[in-house]
Amino acid sequence: QVQLVESGGGVVQPGGSLRLSCAASGTIFRVNAMGWYRQAPGKQRELVASITSAGSTNYADSVKGRFTISRDNAKNTVWLQMHSLAPEDTAVYYCNAGVVVSTTYTYLEQWGQGTRVTVSS
Repeated sequence: QVQLVESGGGVVQPGGSLRLSCAASGTIFRVNAMGWYRQAPGKQRELVASITSAGSTNYADSVKGRFTISRDNAKNTVWLQMHSLAPEDTAVYYCNAGVVVSTTYTYLEQWGQGTRVTVSS
């Protein structure tokens, strides 16, 4: 009943910029925190940035000052604006949202399908 659809991934040169977007749709009563995770080859999935429904943000140390997370509660959409990209940012990026389903008032953690970001010259 709930789906996250991501877009914006691709190939970019070092120092470049990219913007990822993720929209939640379905039978949603409320979307709580939303976030972006990434998983590089051979590594565990890690939190990149998160944002609460009130707009409070948290970033991994590795992306502070370079990435910005934002959201539009009315559209149930979250973005990740990435600047000064480096090869170590190469990974599959996953959108995550805590959702209360309106039909059952049950809570679930929903993941997007992932979008690939490749930083290479």
